[in-house]
Amino acid sequence: MAENDKTSKPVDVETITRLIPHRYPFLLVDRVVDYSLGEWIRAIKNVTFNEPHFTGHFPRHPVMPGVLILEALAQASGILSQLESDQAESEEAIFYLVKIDKARFNRTVVPGDQLELNARLKRTLRNMALYQCEAKVDGEVVASAEMLCARKQ
Repeated sequence: MAENDKTSKPVDVETITRLIPHRYPFLLVDRVVDYSLGEWIRAIKNVTFNEPHFTGHFPRHPVMPGVLILEALAQASGILSQLESDQAESEEAIFYLVKIDKARFNRTVVPGDQLELNARLKRTLRNMALYQCEAKVDGEVVASAEMLCARKQ
């Protein structure tokens, strides 16, 4: 990446696991497709029938829980924050989700869907960041929310 270029190529799952502490079965971001440092991120989550929550939510009509869609958006937001940190700092940093506002769910997400996770940094204040987040399937918004995350001191 050029020094004054704020965008970069895709980020794979190995890099994602260096940036955030989440692991299977709770790592909900498979790949970062595109981003602009300190501005926005676009990532994907491939929704598969093999995920453990589908055994009980719901057995004859598997639906991805809305809280997991929000968690996937929060993880994408955390990745954006970590991409901006320098490497030594990012390995120790942990961001906690502290507030969700204006959460809205427009349709169900089912196995076979590919969630596009979009987060835009609205503002930062000391150790906190506010994001506007949207999840899409096939270009249609399925969930949205504002999320506030705080860095562990």
